[in-house]
Formats: sequence, C-alpha cells, structure tokens
Amino acid sequence: MIDLHYWTTPNGHKITIALEELDLPYRIVPVNISQGDQFKPEFLAIAPNNRIPAIVDHDPADGGAPLTMFESGAILEYLADKTHRLLPASGRGRYEVLQWLYWQMGGLGPMAGQAHHFVGYSAEQIPYAINRYVNECNRLYGVLDRRLHGRAFMAGDYSIADIAIYPWIQRHERHRQDLNDFAEIKRWYDTLSARRAVIRAYEIVDEINVVPTITDAQSRQILFGQTAASVAASSTASKA
Repeated sequence: MIDLHYWTTPNGHKITIALEELDLPYRIVPVNISQGDQFKPEFLAIAPNNRIPAIVDHDPADGGAPLTMFESGAILEYLADKTHRLLPASGRGRYEVLQWLYWQMGGLGPMAGQAHHFVGYSAEQIPYAINRYVNECNRLYGVLDRRLHGRAFMAGDYSIADIAIYPWIQRHERHRQDLNDFAEIKRWYDTLSARRAVIRAYEIVDEINVVPTITDAQSRQILFGQTAASVAASSTASKA
C-alpha cells in the first residue's frame, strides 16, 4: 500500500494518474494547502519542502522499511521503476523520457504556475508579470507542439513524461492558451483525456476538494506569503 499525501493541484494529479495507470493500491491522505496542512510536522517529516505530493511506500521494492519520497518527478520515476512500466529500464529510450519529464519540472510547470498565479490569484493585476509568463507559456506550448508532430506520445510509448505534462496542459485556459492554436497538443490532449486512469484521477478531485481552495486573505497568506521564519513558526505551532 502507498500513502499519497495529496492535494488537487497539477503536481498532485500527476501521481494519481500514475497510480491509476499502474494499478498500484494507494490511500489518499489529504493535505489541504489553503489551511496550512503542509506545515504540520508529520507532513514535513516526509516532505521537507512543504509541498505536495509526497508518498510513503509501505511495500518498497527492496523489501526494507517504508520508503518516503517527495517531488513529483522523482515519485513518477520511482513508481515506474518499481513496476517496470512507463519508463524504459535503460538506454536511450529512458533518457528520452527523462529529458521531457525534467523539461516539465524545470520549465513548463514553474512558468505555467506563475502565469496561473498572476492571471488568477494575484491581488494586484500586474501587466508586465502577466505578459511575461503568458508569453513564456505560449513559447513552451510551441515547443511541446513541435515535439508531438508525428508522434503519438512524448517519447515513443506512453510514459511518465506524458503523465507529468498533461495536468499542466489541462489548465491551459488559466494560462490564456487556446489549444486550437496547437493542433498536435490538442490531439495528444484529447487522447490522454479519454484514458481511464486520467478520468479517474480527476474524479478524485471532486471527492477531496469540495470547497474552493483560496477563499480569503488568510488562505492567500498561507499559500503565497510564506518565509523560512513563518514556516518554522507554523511547524512549531502545530506541535503545540
């Protein structure tokens, strides 16, 4: 059994999709990031960066003690290696998948996240910031569209690279991107959207997040206003 410490964000969706694709038994442990659950000591013990997702695998491949892991890309790689699926074991095919996984982790995710923030969550509308990140998303969508030309998936067979990228493209409207401008992405996106595992992953959203995540100034401060000192104070307060 795998415990998935999860909230309904693109990085969280990556792991629910993967677990569903791999038919691994798992239990969701909700981490409500708008209420500060990510700063509780028990969560920080497995996710020191105070970000979801994180897992605890109670049946690791090495047969040892439960294995904890944070960072969605590392978790995807671990789950693929554990099951020998969705990632070639070695050789060029493996690196082809991993380079696109890391492209999402280092480029698409951070840039799309900033676009999402300044378009939808910033208390102050800052045209420079909006244009900066919306335009960079558009550039990255172009990279993705070119990569998918003549390919069904990102790197040969369906893989963790596709799983990592999909939840960010799923929010294309929040990035002010029109998939009709990117025919290859749209084809790929529609194919993935029809997969059973993807459908199930997004059904889980409605089961877990039944109220809006960001509702007031306090939730905004929890999500967007943390410093090293405030995280330490939150963790200490949770222990009391």
